[in-house]
Amino acid sequence: MTVSLQNVTRSVDGIPTIRDVSLTLERGTLSVLLGPTLSGKTSIMRLLAGLDKPATGRVLVDGKDVTGIDVRKRSVAMVYQQFINYPSLTVYENIASPLRVQGKSREEIEKRVQEAARLLKLEPFLKRTPLQLSGGQQQRTAIARALVKGADLVLLDEPLANLDYKLREELRTELPRIFEASGAIFVYATTEPSEALLLGGDTVCMWEGQVLQVGSTPKVYRHPETMRVAQVFSDPPLNIVGIQKHSGSVQYAGGISAPASGLYAGLADGAYRVGFRAHQLEVANGIEGHHAFSATVTVTEITGSESFVHLNRDSSNWVAVLQGIHEYPPGHVLDAALDPNNVFVFDAADRLVAAPIAFSSEVRSGSREENASKKPSAM
Repeated sequence: MTVSLQNVTRSVDGIPTIRDVSLTLERGTLSVLLGPTLSGKTSIMRLLAGLDKPATGRVLVDGKDVTGIDVRKRSVAMVYQQFINYPSLTVYENIASPLRVQGKSREEIEKRVQEAARLLKLEPFLKRTPLQLSGGQQQRTAIARALVKGADLVLLDEPLANLDYKLREELRTELPRIFEASGAIFVYATTEPSEALLLGGDTVCMWEGQVLQVGSTPKVYRHPETMRVAQVFSDPPLNIVGIQKHSGSVQYAGGISAPASGLYAGLADGAYRVGFRAHQLEVANGIEGHHAFSATVTVTEITGSESFVHLNRDSSNWVAVLQGIHEYPPGHVLDAALDPNNVFVFDAADRLVAAPIAFSSEVRSGSREENASKKPSAM
């Protein structure tokens, strides 16, 4: 089975929410819609489901135009942020409800409910009602009901957003196994780059109703085609600095000059913008081959295992992530170091012209996601 969007657009109250999007999804794939709030993730899902009709363009299933066909006539299931379960029914009956609507036999209902409960670790709770469950168990029940329906297309719209941290982490590690066991087309919306990386599969990077880049999740993360993609796929925010390449040297915004080594060596003379994620900026001095800066601490966020150090340099705001607990007071001046082999370089049009060399070997190493034979594609 394939589901395709062909040049679809949609507006709400005259404001475009989807801008000429084309996308093809195939059976057995997991596609993560990654983008900030209002980037169009939910709008794409509603078009795929048949809840909304595009202003222009078509929705195809196995090549057949289903644009405008009601969701009830499509093989689709949805899971939302909210725990949408029937409060008066047991977990068993919640999971069984779509099968009863389909008129399945008692034996088949029993078999499929037990299979879904086993997959989602709900077997001890089948006789409870949703209000007797934890938040994670309630969301598992909603996912089990979607899976047991046997839909060809399963849409999950930020399903873990309302759970606490521990429950989110627990379900995030389980979901890839559940998706792989199902064999349906899964589309998962999230605002969190870390969630996309953990889920794997393929990423559809979105911004203001547009699809910016489609590809395997590791590849999109390590090789963003534009600065905007790198920004969407960075949390904390992407650090950015302008450079001017001339002959054998580069000059950073703010006046610091350094040898044009690493990725800079192959650049033509001219102006560029360099992007680097928080873990690519080191707080240290005198690292051989690195370019050195001084920056002023504005705030330090301690998460327990990591510290996010916010820095100001020449009116630019950067973030460095350090392992362990580090307490730097505001105004403290730190030495920072940047490896010119470990940055993204973008041209004047913000298109990627150089990326960390390690990218090629890492992608070729062959993760489960990289070896998947079927991937979504931008048409």
